[in-house]
Amino acid sequence: QVQLVESGGGLVQAGGSLRLSCAASRNSINAYTMGWYRQAPGLQRELVANITSNGSTNSADSVKGRFTLSRDNAKNTIYLEMNSLKPEDTAVYYCNARRLLSDRTLFNYWGQGTQVTVSS
Repeated sequence: QVQLVESGGGLVQAGGSLRLSCAASRNSINAYTMGWYRQAPGLQRELVANITSNGSTNSADSVKGRFTLSRDNAKNTIYLEMNSLKPEDTAVYYCNARRLLSDRTLFNYWGQGTQVTVSS
């Protein structure tokens, strides 16, 4: 079991910045793909960005060039640096830890979510 605790959300004006953090309870998240998803009211949860165990990153087109995802395995923490925020970035942001074993066993964990609100 992995518990994920997010922090760093809040209210910011358009063009501003926020930094989200997600700390994992497990001793090591090295083998997990870690990422951030978001869900706005009335919409489906969508991938914002993720980073694999070998450091490869993937991000949504809507955040490319504005958001940066990083991980610190020594601290079992990932960070999402969000710059040039737009009102459409307003959503609840969820941290995710995912690992698929060779026998197809899936471990998939979610944080409780943190609200990001961008005012125009």
